[in-house]
Amino acid sequence: MHIHFMIHESYEGLGAFGLWVASKGFYQTNTRLYLEEKLPEQLDFDLLVVLGGPQSPLTTEDECPYFNVNTEVSFISKCISAGKAIVGICLGAQLIGEALGAKFERSPHKEIGYFPISITAKGKENKLFNDFQSTEVVGHWHNDMPGLLPTSKVLAYSEGCPRQIVEYSDIVYGIQCHLEFTEDSMKDLVSSAFDARLVKDNLWIQEANEILVYNTDKMNNLLYKFLDNLVLRYRNKVMITRTSNHN
Repeated sequence: MHIHFMIHESYEGLGAFGLWVASKGFYQTNTRLYLEEKLPEQLDFDLLVVLGGPQSPLTTEDECPYFNVNTEVSFISKCISAGKAIVGICLGAQLIGEALGAKFERSPHKEIGYFPISITAKGKENKLFNDFQSTEVVGHWHNDMPGLLPTSKVLAYSEGCPRQIVEYSDIVYGIQCHLEFTEDSMKDLVSSAFDARLVKDNLWIQEANEILVYNTDKMNNLLYKFLDNLVLRYRNKVMITRTSNHN
């Protein structure tokens, strides 16, 4: 398996995704957008992971010179058309929606820290999420949420945000929350992007010291199992397609 990562910021990196890739011995490539690296011309990877960042789909190049929403959305659209497995995290989830014509929206509440999500009936039907309990505590760091198509399925929600996990197809998922946060990765994010002024009178923003000591092992393991299931589903689809084309 070849996994390609789109990384928007140095302080919002792979986290548990990197640990999963290494544990599986998969081949990994990256586009570090914050260094103005170009997206690949050849779609020779199997799984695209679009990570988060402080930008939104409305962010202009004047506001962030290395973020070109049209270029990124066009690339994601090509990957969808090519039948790649795709996982978008936070901003990445919103960009997947944009690529499919589903406009992102403002979340009812800003969420920063570790709070529960609830799995919907559709989520419980999806075998990729078999290891999730009805409620799981996961990471959050967002203002917005991905858009929906008539065919989209909301698989999880929280009290602060009604769209935490969205299924766009059986191998394309937008995940607004952050299962990839680790204790190590959070040090960079908190030091670079946390604003203590936001905590006051906000139910869905934790203190930095709470965030930094949270044990992420359980939610990281949920991410690993989801990714394992996604890889298996993708491989089965590729095998079926090749068999059909051969016949």
